[in-house]
Amino acid sequence: MTRSQPRRRVNAAYSALNLRLTLATFGLVTMTLFAVVAFWVGLAWLGVVCAVLAVVAVVDLIVIQRRRAARHREEPGARHSLFE
Repeated sequence: MTRSQPRRRVNAAYSALNLRLTLATFGLVTMTLFAVVAFWVGLAWLGVVCAVLAVVAVVDLIVIQRRRAARHREEPGARHSLFE
């Protein structure tokens, strides 16, 4: 191994995409449910806040999927996680 090659540990996690995917999915589901309940109860301002946070979670899911696809194109055949 030369100095220009990075050192890697065996079985070490190098990407947080799986965690981000899980958290974004959880955020999308919970914020959508909270928005529906808030609008149903009559708290429109809280429903709008929760709906905006749900949209943020959707955007994050799109970014995550694009990064996972790019990683798959760079290293075809490699399995990086349980989700791929």
